[in-house]
Amino acid sequence: MRAIIQRVLRASVRVGDNIISSIDRGLCVLIGIANDDDQNDIDYIVKKLLSIRLWPSVDGNRNWNRNVVDLDFSLLCISQFTLHATLKGTKPDFHLSMSGEQSKILYEKLLDQLKQTYKSEKIFDGQFGAMMNVNIENDGPVTIILDSRSKKSNATADDE
Repeated sequence: MRAIIQRVLRASVRVGDNIISSIDRGLCVLIGIANDDDQNDIDYIVKKLLSIRLWPSVDGNRNWNRNVVDLDFSLLCISQFTLHATLKGTKPDFHLSMSGEQSKILYEKLLDQLKQTYKSEKIFDGQFGAMMNVNIENDGPVTIILDSRSKKSNATADDE
């Protein structure tokens, strides 16, 4: 499972003429689900999303000190199967991405787990499978790429 995490001042998702979700300060997260992802990948991504320290301390003396939970900020999650694309020449290939029906189940489990672990009123999402317009006002910019497949090689970093 891949997550592209962006620290934002605000973000929104529009489908057609309708804004279906919007947040102020927090994280906008693009989520890509791979063929072999399972509950362990969800657990890893949820833990990291809620604990990653992307904001400075209250006094401003320490960068990378507080997380979305500390600050009571929101998360806007957007499913994006293209995150596992590979290139065959100049054409993207999506064979590493989980099929739509299966990935929707895992994506909804991820959202449910975020809502249960944090605050349901702070978790927002796009519209699964839809063509969306995503508006993001980056804060920094700060963008982090997280891949649950790298969790084993980052075992010591996970505990920090």
